[in-house]
Amino acid sequence: MKSIAVFCGSSLGSDSKIISEAYQLGNTLAEQQITLVYGASKLGIMGEVARGALDAKGKVLGVIPGFLETKEIVNPQVSELIVTKNMHDRKVIMYEKSEGFMVLPGGFGTMDEFFEITTWGQLGLHTKPIGILNINGFFNHLLAQCKTMVERGFLNQDILDAVVVDDTIDGLLKKMNNYKPLPTPQWLNKERL
Repeated sequence: MKSIAVFCGSSLGSDSKIISEAYQLGNTLAEQQITLVYGASKLGIMGEVARGALDAKGKVLGVIPGFLETKEIVNPQVSELIVTKNMHDRKVIMYEKSEGFMVLPGGFGTMDEFFEITTWGQLGLHTKPIGILNINGFFNHLLAQCKTMVERGFLNQDILDAVVVDDTIDGLLKKMNNYKPLPTPQWLNKERL
């Protein structure tokens, strides 16, 4: 992969391990010459990932809707900044500019990005890898809820298995690089319509 969109919080949270891993992820992406595509803020976990990439002389593409340009305080050091009309356009640009997606700890915005890009994959709209960096078990409850959705018949196991999970940066990048996309859903085959 030459570019990865990272979805994560605009707050730092309270776990120092998450903060340090976010910075290390940015460093690692830069060292592997992978462009970081992210939400353009210099604050929170988002800011730490970008700082790590920029400190290692990596390429960083920030994407932010105009109404958040001052609220989230745009990182002026990004290699390239794209300002969109709204949140949806932000996600579309991040999707278009990346070859994979990585989810780090965050709040509702991060969950929105994760679920939307995962749903797009489920619907066959993309075949890009989606990875969760499960730092300090942050996503354990979310993953348990996803298993409950499978057990109760609301989610197919193969869809859940398409989201790769690891608690280390190197492990997750390896899984994402070895990702095998789901077959295109039959109902998307135009010959069957």
